[in-house]
Amino acid sequence: MNIKSAQTLVAEALSNIKTISTDEAYKMVNDDQCNLIDIRDIRELEKEGKVENAVHIPRGMLEFWIDPNSQYFREGKLDLQKEMVLFCAAGARSALAAKSLQDMGFEKVSHIDGGFGAVKKSEFKII
Repeated sequence: MNIKSAQTLVAEALSNIKTISTDEAYKMVNDDQCNLIDIRDIRELEKEGKVENAVHIPRGMLEFWIDPNSQYFREGKLDLQKEMVLFCAAGARSALAAKSLQDMGFEKVSHIDGGFGAVKKSEFKII
């Protein structure tokens, strides 16, 4: 059996998706050009804090909540015409999630380099 490692999957995702800096993400949020999506687990948000203006969608529910044909679709939660900017704690889960959204057909998808660790050190407000 030849099983790909999680590291291999992340590396493959990173080679296929757009990675942006916290500065780029901050500008996009301020210019109302994107949906800022926090895919961390709820326990991570409770422990570390939330990013102001970010929409929380747990990684395990992302594809279901963002698919208009899913019974779990969250109507009005996101503007599907805008870029989806994802972040997790460090960047691995958001890379996989961004690749998954691309596979679904979303063309405007990116993730923040360094995840929440980088976001905390940027201009974003943590609440």
